[in-house]
Amino acid sequence: MAHASHALTGCSFSLEVFKFYFDLMQATEADSGLAPEQETRPEPSLGGKLLWAGELDSAGRALVVAGNVAGTATLTATSDVDAQKQAVRDGIVDFLVTSLDEALRILKNEIRKRQTAAVCVGAAPELIEREMQERGVQPDLFREGVIAASERPAVNREPNELDSMSMEALVIWRVDVAPAQWLPTLDAIALDCLEAEDRIERRWIRLAPRFVGRSGHGVRLLIGNSEFAASFVERVREQVRLGEIAFEGQIRVSYSDRSEEYNFPPRPLNDGD
Repeated sequence: MAHASHALTGCSFSLEVFKFYFDLMQATEADSGLAPEQETRPEPSLGGKLLWAGELDSAGRALVVAGNVAGTATLTATSDVDAQKQAVRDGIVDFLVTSLDEALRILKNEIRKRQTAAVCVGAAPELIEREMQERGVQPDLFREGVIAASERPAVNREPNELDSMSMEALVIWRVDVAPAQWLPTLDAIALDCLEAEDRIERRWIRLAPRFVGRSGHGVRLLIGNSEFAASFVERVREQVRLGEIAFEGQIRVSYSDRSEEYNFPPRPLNDGD
């Protein structure tokens, strides 16, 4: 029961992170000036951009992680000491500082190198915002729904909002025993099932495990199309059938009108079933 509860918590958090990440990266793709079908495009990244994530509350934690996966240098703030400590323990933020000056010294260096970094200031967000305005600090991306400085449309998501995002299927996979061994194997299969042009999705699968970390409770997910979902399930089932992989876990695929569950190893039927 505890494992199921943790998996549900990890899934909810990962889904919230993915939605913020997807919105961030969609803007990056739109700015590239290249057609989606061009195979020579580099992997999209927000390296060199500053994201102001505001309060380090539940949604703020998800946005910080999304920024990490996207490649931003992220600034967040909270006066909640417990939230500060938990964010450090969970690997949500890299640095906990006491002033905007300290935060900017770190962030400017990471922005120059186009490196990912997340810094939390131990202060009320409204105080940090006021100081940023007074000093002329202009983030490229902002909290309130991830509003970009270039006047892109605001994207104001509710944490549990589900929408199609122009996609068709939510695919969730988890491993109940020895996740450190088997999750990377399933992730590799998922990557093989994506098309070369699925750069946003490929970056997510490659980097999300590193930044979602323990907050994901051993759950991976991707919102993709039905072709990806079918291919992923079939390849996993085939490798299990051939004895190439043997893990205990589950793949769940949710469409707009139904959900499908695939258990590994398959659960035996109960008497009378």
